[in-house]
Amino acid sequence: MKNDKTFATFILLMFCVTAGISQITLPEIIRDSMVIQRNAKITIWGWASPGERITATFNGKQRKTSADSEGDWSLEFPKMKAGGPYTLEISGKNNIRLEDILIGDVWLCSGQSNMVHQMDIHDVTYAKDIVNANYPEIRHFKVPRKTDLQGPSKDLDGGSWKVAVSEEVRPFSAVAYFFALKLYKKYGVPIGLINASVGGTPIEAWINEEGYQKSPGILKIIEENKDTAFVNSHSINRFSGNQPSQKPKDKGLIGEKPWYDVNFEPKNWRRINIPGYWEDQGARDLNGVVWYRKEIVLPQSMDNEEATVFLGRIVDADELYINGEKVGNTTYQYPQRRYDVPANILKAGKNTFVIRVTNNYGKGGFVPDKPYYIFTDKDTVDLNGYWQYKVGEVYPPVDFSSFSQNDGKSKERTINPQNEPTALYNGMVAPYIQLPIKGVLWYQGESNAGRPEEYLDLMHALMNGWRGIYNDPELPFIYAQLPNFGDVTYSPTESNWAELREAQLKALGGPSTAMTVNIDLGEWNDIHPDNKKDVGERMALAAKKIAYGEDIVYSGPLYQSSQIKDDKIIISFSHIGGGLTTDDGEALDSFEIAGEDKNFVWAKAKIDDDKVIVWSNEVPNPKYVRYAWADNPDNPNLYNKEGLPASPFRTE
Repeated sequence: MKNDKTFATFILLMFCVTAGISQITLPEIIRDSMVIQRNAKITIWGWASPGERITATFNGKQRKTSADSEGDWSLEFPKMKAGGPYTLEISGKNNIRLEDILIGDVWLCSGQSNMVHQMDIHDVTYAKDIVNANYPEIRHFKVPRKTDLQGPSKDLDGGSWKVAVSEEVRPFSAVAYFFALKLYKKYGVPIGLINASVGGTPIEAWINEEGYQKSPGILKIIEENKDTAFVNSHSINRFSGNQPSQKPKDKGLIGEKPWYDVNFEPKNWRRINIPGYWEDQGARDLNGVVWYRKEIVLPQSMDNEEATVFLGRIVDADELYINGEKVGNTTYQYPQRRYDVPANILKAGKNTFVIRVTNNYGKGGFVPDKPYYIFTDKDTVDLNGYWQYKVGEVYPPVDFSSFSQNDGKSKERTINPQNEPTALYNGMVAPYIQLPIKGVLWYQGESNAGRPEEYLDLMHALMNGWRGIYNDPELPFIYAQLPNFGDVTYSPTESNWAELREAQLKALGGPSTAMTVNIDLGEWNDIHPDNKKDVGERMALAAKKIAYGEDIVYSGPLYQSSQIKDDKIIISFSHIGGGLTTDDGEALDSFEIAGEDKNFVWAKAKIDDDKVIVWSNEVPNPKYVRYAWADNPDNPNLYNKEGLPASPFRTE
């Protein structure tokens, strides 16, 4: 009897396969706890058996359709006001029930790492915000990283909607969360955040093919990339230029005792300071592995206690050993190093701390002006100061000639899939463009700072392309201008970051586009500044104007025009709000002036009503003015009275 039942089940399964029976499936983004855009047609879509009848019920309304010959299906529900939670039921050969769906405003948040950066990464600065998060109507969907060079993907590689309640808020984009929180507190409308962002990526990868219609060189690249054989023959790993085929082994790992062993006796090690880069301390042009070692004396109160180590930031990768035990590691330079030390590792008195640092190119070591210490709830011990170091391995110099830009002109090019035109749009945006959105948040530009002259056209391609796919030429688009970053320069200088900010400024156009100025929110030593809250809240301020129609001042002063009068240049601005001022009550700073030769010198400047007058006794016949024209200008202090900073600029 049992065998008969098994045989019958086998026959049924075979019938299902031959008959093409398959279950209804939904896109990864249509899930429990999702947020759907209010006041817009609601599209639900998915896949099933060809010809299968599909019935969907939502908010008391029922819709029916059939899958086409390819198994694709979609149906629409009417517009709805903000509210919920609702349940969505879909049935065919199987049944699906989705719960806790809200109707509100959905924002697509995209860009590179400063949009990626989660609340979790900044959990020291925003510890209270995480603990106090109790906003179940703010939700976040992190789109998994996916590239597609063949064309727009049909679906994502996973993902789920998270709610902003305490620990669950940790994976939220910090910028996007503070943006959403500001709007939610103002309007009380559910906010959905679709976070499609990938660190280190250029703008080109996020633009859809339609956005490149005026760029024949890039269209040629897109077509070439659809040839899998071509891509495979031109692909490289990100750091292939500095990785030898047979790397010599690290001396710190191949001796009788590894250098992190507590019984290892260091001989002929040199002295070095933490923090600091080794290139600035006597080790020139060194790429490779460097070991740091020091005996740290801990108080009795730390004996056998759990602890936390802050190691600032390290370029590029690191491993931390305490008393011979590995307690943490990070594989790339940007995250802040925060390592938990288990109980029973620390002891009162001397403890052996060893840090193995790997650097691929550029300056290696410990970023200055960051926290370096170990602490428990009772005591804190500083880790700054002199350590011993020894080189474990030297890498050959980086051959940058092996890398080429995708300008459509070079016969030979190398391909990193996530950097190729359309690749991330295809994989991470295209799969859900059927879902209406309220608008777009964009934070990117660092990866294009070496080619700022191209960025204006690329920004137009991005905005026009995305507005085209959503069939909305007035789709609100809010982007963050790059903040200050890098060494402060005290003489007028050229700057790629300033040029890229200028491209971002020039990309503004029309009432549905806004740019937030962040020249006061960066950190000289961190391309990922800790202050994500002000960035998000400035974006929310812009949204209140261009997406919600409030009559408010939402931007700092923006350069409008200039007039030469005798030996002075008079600058006019838009977005002056209640008037021009300085944030510190001091005289205007960071203005430069030049004659026809464009040899800029520092200038004097003063506010006269709603204008700024600029001059210098060194330049009797001025032609040009620049403001905050540097990677990291020293003191850009021009604001409006609403407390919003002026954008860097230069006159034409």
